[in-house]
Amino acid sequence: MKIIEMQFPKFDNIQMTEGLNQLKINLAFCGKNINVITVTSTVPDEGKSSVSFNLACTLADSGKKVLLVDCDLRNSNMVSRYHITNIGKGLSHYLSGQADIDEIVYGTKKKHFYMLPSGPFVLDPTTLLESEDFTNLIREMRKVFHYIILDAPPLGVVMDPVIIGQNSDGAVVVIEQGVIKRKLIQNVVKQLKRADIRVLGAVLNKVNDKDKYGNYGYYGYYGYGNKK
Repeated sequence: MKIIEMQFPKFDNIQMTEGLNQLKINLAFCGKNINVITVTSTVPDEGKSSVSFNLACTLADSGKKVLLVDCDLRNSNMVSRYHITNIGKGLSHYLSGQADIDEIVYGTKKKHFYMLPSGPFVLDPTTLLESEDFTNLIREMRKVFHYIILDAPPLGVVMDPVIIGQNSDGAVVVIEQGVIKRKLIQNVVKQLKRADIRVLGAVLNKVNDKDKYGNYGYYGYYGYGNKK
């Protein structure tokens, strides 16, 4: 398996680390069969991809074999954000018939952390994601990894997360504090539920509490439960 070079973020404050650990624990309490998790948001720039990446890192640090799949075939910035190099082919290559599964999954220097990059952007990602090839990919990866984190585009912008989420065990919605209207969030949750995608909970991101911790962001988690 090919190893890619990338820059892993360092968690410089205990609140960030605690928030990620709490997210990991709460997801574990969602059920023992929650192994493939879709992460989405309402609009761009809420920190969805950062949550996906950091959650995958936290799970890997706990000894779980984790695959992070960059499912944003429209506007991903994960490669540039984490300075990823040495990539050959990605998800769009596989879904368009230009690569096999073993050509698109990469190891990293972080133990237990694996990545499947998006590959080049395509004009019609929805059709590719709706294909049996994507369903087969997730099915095969379930046999190899403890957790698969699917970083999906914002559901308030495109419908791709619904297609992606139907191949997962549930979805987590990332919400930027003080920015997104409640009605927009409710619409995202309704769309997920309408597609029979279990909503595992929400991550409140970019929380700023100057009085207690100074000026920085950290994660809070709100679980919806099975019936709410």
